[in-house]
Amino acid sequence: MQRPEAVLFDNDGTLVDTYDLILASFRHCTREVLGVELPEDELMSNQGQPLDVQMTHLSDDPEIQRLLLDSYRAHNHAHHDAAVSAFPGVREGLARLADAGISLGVVTSKTHWLAQRGFKILGLDGFFSALVGREDTARHKPDPEPVAYGATLLGIDPRRCVYAGDSPFDVQAGRAAHAATIAVSWGSFSHERLEAEHPDAICDTFDELADIVLAGFPRHGEEERE
Repeated sequence: MQRPEAVLFDNDGTLVDTYDLILASFRHCTREVLGVELPEDELMSNQGQPLDVQMTHLSDDPEIQRLLLDSYRAHNHAHHDAAVSAFPGVREGLARLADAGISLGVVTSKTHWLAQRGFKILGLDGFFSALVGREDTARHKPDPEPVAYGATLLGIDPRRCVYAGDSPFDVQAGRAAHAATIAVSWGSFSHERLEAEHPDAICDTFDELADIVLAGFPRHGEEERE
C-alpha cells in the first residue's frame, strides 16, 4: 500500500484514555441495577461496540438493559470531564499526519456530542474533518458502515484509508470496509487478541503509528508493490 490519503481513528482506547471511567461506570450500573460485582474482564470484554449493545451482554431483559444504560450514563457523564485524557503522543502524532497532508477523521461507537466534548476538553477538535458517532449510522462496528461513512465524509475511497483502533471490532469493521487496518496495543485488548484478527499492522505507540502511515505499508498478506 502506498501512503494512505486518510486515517480514521476509533476514539476510546485509541485517542482518548477513558478506561478507568468506563470501568467505574460499569461497576456503578451493575451494582446499582443488578446488585452484583462482576469481574473487570467481563465488564470490559465488549469495548468497541455501542453501549446499548454492551448492555445486552449483561441482561436479556430490555427494561433492565434500559436501567443499566441510564445508570451508566448518569455516572459517566457526571465524571467525564475530569476523567478523560489523551494518550501519550496523540497530539504530536496527529499534528505530524496533518502537516503531511493526511486527512483525519474519527469513527466511534460513542455518541457524537460526547466525543466532541472530549476532543474540545483535550484540544483535539481542530484535527478532524469528519466525525461518525453512534447515532450517525444504522449499523455499527464490526459492520463496515461507520468506517465507510467516515471515508465518504472525507471524500476519499475507503481503499485509500486506514482505520486505526484498539479492539477486534475495529479491525473487523475496517477490513470489511476495504480500508487498511492498524490495531493499537495501548487500549482495552491484549496484543495476542489483536494479532488474532490479523490487522495490517499493530502499533505500540502513537509515534509508531504515524511513522507507519507516513511510510506506507502493505495490507495483511499482500506483497509490497513497487
